[in-house]
Amino acid sequence: MNVTISFNGKTYLANLHEPLDISLPIREGENNPNCYWAESVKFETIKAGNFIGSVKDGGSVNYQKLTITPHGNGTHTECYGHISDDGATVNHNLNHFHFIAELVSVEPKENPSGDFVITQSMLSSTPGTRALVIRTLPNGVSKQTKQYSGTNPPYVEAEAMAHLVEQGIQHLLIDLPSLDKEVDEGKLSAHKAFWKFPQETRKQTTITELIYVPNNIPDGLYLLNLQIISLEMDASPSKPVLYKLKEVL
Repeated sequence: MNVTISFNGKTYLANLHEPLDISLPIREGENNPNCYWAESVKFETIKAGNFIGSVKDGGSVNYQKLTITPHGNGTHTECYGHISDDGATVNHNLNHFHFIAELVSVEPKENPSGDFVITQSMLSSTPGTRALVIRTLPNGVSKQTKQYSGTNPPYVEAEAMAHLVEQGIQHLLIDLPSLDKEVDEGKLSAHKAFWKFPQETRKQTTITELIYVPNNIPDGLYLLNLQIISLEMDASPSKPVLYKLKEVL
């Protein structure tokens, strides 16, 4: 099924039967990306009296408890409540789910302190886009299960985030565990720059981390569908999906 989209004076078609899922599946155990020393995902079978929630073990249905740390176990979307004490939740603040998005690939460079960073000069977006998807290079499949804790992963400079805010980007998606340096003494400069926190907080904007964009998806414009669980927390496991835009001549 095609939908017609008008953008910057041009008309595009998006085929909703051709989704490009850029989220990572959440599996039991350690076969997931992991960051910030989060515990591994746990699936636990519910047992009560004679009931066992496992068909394999003789039960009538499968019935399990899931233990997960949204920020540490896989693709997740967060709101400004991540750095605020006002109880803001992503379910309350993300209330639109389709956006024109641009996918860009960038290679973090080493700075004088030895960190690998994404700078302002690496990032730009087409005027009018409201979402930016960042794929970092190199882009090996190891990202799907990488154990990031204690490795000082690449991060984004605060100036780059301020630049994207000026360009009108409201939703940022990236394949790194965080916009900020792993250990930064709680500064969270990039998060604060993106949300303009606390002076002019952009409450309906979001950051999505630990995505994975396969190499066969080219840079360019897409329709983004950004879905979360209706979870009243600062962050939720999420499922961002891209749809290729085809210009109608």
